[in-house]
Order: sequence, then structure tokens, then C-alpha cells
Amino acid sequence: MTMAHGAARKTPALCISLVILALLAVAAPLAAPAKAETPGGVASTTPEATPTGPTGKAMLVNGRAIPPANAPAAVKQVIAAANKIRSKPYVYGGGHARWWDAGYDCSGAVSFALHGGNLITSPMPSGSLAGWGSPGKGRWITVYANGGHAYAVIAGLRWDTAGVTNGTGPRWHKSLKAQASGPFTARHPEGF
Repeated sequence: MTMAHGAARKTPALCISLVILALLAVAAPLAAPAKAETPGGVASTTPEATPTGPTGKAMLVNGRAIPPANAPAAVKQVIAAANKIRSKPYVYGGGHARWWDAGYDCSGAVSFALHGGNLITSPMPSGSLAGWGSPGKGRWITVYANGGHAYAVIAGLRWDTAGVTNGTGPRWHKSLKAQASGPFTARHPEGF
């Protein structure tokens, strides 16, 4: 250190060169483009894109809905909750006195699913669901309700107790068309 310091005093050009090299060493990583690892370990100077695009659609496999990979966590939880009761029978008033019940009616089944995603705190009858949440269709979840019936479209599948061909009660359906008479009010949880 003493020799280098003494040499720097003797030659100002050497001192300036050392300062410039030190500054370049610090500035180089700041000026370099961001590198992203691509599959296979090849570095790329293009930053990774955040996955965006159209809403994914759930798949129906043996009566169970499989959420799309890009679904928000709350939507996946709503689907998981609905799957838990997807083979329960239809029971008028079912799902309103308690969350876990022997069977579910239309609004009890919709309420159970929404509760699974922490979107409601207590079961709601169909008339109340017609005024719940935000107006209009949602991106991931839409509840259709009137004073006599309620159903939901969740990640592209209909969650409904009407129009069931394989038993009665809450079931997933590929068809989004209402099987009960309307008109229905479309509502959705804010952000979904």
C-alpha cells in the first residue's frame, strides 16, 4: 500500500487512472441491462414478461372443477370449496343455518363457494345475493341472482343446482346458460 501510494504521488496520471478504474468497476453493474435466466440456463438481456392475457378457464374433470393456473388464490379457494360439496343433494334451505350441511339449496351452494375464498362471512339468500358485491359481470366470478334463484359462473364454469342431470344439488356445468327462469342480476366480488 505504501509503495502504491508513493507511486501515485509521483505520477498523478496513475492516480487518476486508478480512480477511473474504481468508478468504472462500481458503475458497470448499474449500467448493464438486466439479465434473466431462460429455461436451459441461457442468459437473456430481455427482462422476463409478467404473465398477462385472457382469463383462464377452469376444466371439468369427473364433475370436479380444476382451476386455471393463472387464477388468483381467492378464485382457486372458491373452486376448492365448491368441489367439497359438489356431490351433496339439494336441500331447501341447506347451507344457511351452518356452513357444513347435509345438502344445499342454490344460494347456500353459492354462499359456501364464496365463503371458501373469504368473499363473504355468512350465508346469503338469493335475494340478498342480487344486491351483493359490485354490479355487473366479474373477470373471474359472477353471481347471477334474483328473488328465487342464484348461481355463479366461476372461471368459466357454471356452479348451479338447476339443470342437473346427474343427481340433484350443487354441480359444475360447462354450459353457462341459466337453467332457471330469470331475469337475473349480475354481481361480482370487487377485483374478481
